[in-house]
Amino acid sequence: MNTLVPRASVLDALVPLKAWWPIVLGLLVLYVPTYWMLAHGIWNSDDYAHGPIVLVVTLYLIWQQRAVFMHDASRVPGRGEAFVGWVLLVFGLLAYAVGRSQDIIIFEIGSQIPVILGVLLVTLGMTAARALWFALFFLLFMVPLPGFFVDAVTGPLKNYISIIAEQILYAAGYPIARSGVVLTVGQYQLLVADACSGLHSMFSLSAMGLLYLYLMQRTSVARNLIIMAAIIPIAFAANIVRVMVLILVTYHLGDEAGQGFLHGFAGIMLFVIGLLFLFLLDWVLGFIFPDRPRARA
Repeated sequence: MNTLVPRASVLDALVPLKAWWPIVLGLLVLYVPTYWMLAHGIWNSDDYAHGPIVLVVTLYLIWQQRAVFMHDASRVPGRGEAFVGWVLLVFGLLAYAVGRSQDIIIFEIGSQIPVILGVLLVTLGMTAARALWFALFFLLFMVPLPGFFVDAVTGPLKNYISIIAEQILYAAGYPIARSGVVLTVGQYQLLVADACSGLHSMFSLSAMGLLYLYLMQRTSVARNLIIMAAIIPIAFAANIVRVMVLILVTYHLGDEAGQGFLHGFAGIMLFVIGLLFLFLLDWVLGFIFPDRPRARA
């Protein structure tokens, strides 16, 4: 026999969500212009093309934990929770104001983390913050890397990639030589540019790797730690493969092939190779550190 749910009970269940519409509206007023700017700016570049993915995944993770917003009205956040929440909220709004007015994109985008966390602590308390911790953490991957960090890391990465690619291809019998980050193979000279350093691909692959670990919910601490430690080396190795492929394409098919469609396709291949390496490592570690059965509630 089918049981009909009374209409009143459904409406009563939705009542707690009504209080969130002003908050949601406020967040939209703040950050829709920011997302619009990103969509017509850095999200169109290869370095930050993962930004929309991060936003969509974050919204999905919040939707998965939507039950926390249907809280018991009698549950009032403690004074400590509310105080920390107000501090984070004010700090986030100040960071947003400075970033928006002074065109400091790191402040403007990064402010959404303390703003949302502050709202959660003030309204729902620490329980909601714990439930949504990964969604808020994942928003970090939407924040562009600081320029000083990019400048400091890009040069050494390009140099190491050039050295390793040259040594591997030379050992394979190819006529290749190196001068700094300029590789000469046959009649062609190739410059390992900033985009080939792999820094931003490491950033985006780290995001996907951590998301993979969160979704898999591995119970082995050692397995999780090894995979986390391997994400950046895997991204670095995948970028070396990408550079070597471009060198070989240029050597065998000519400069137009190396700088044309295959150059862009190599970037996609880099990401796919990195993820495949990560999945393979997780599969191998599964034999060494198998997941323990989860305790039933």
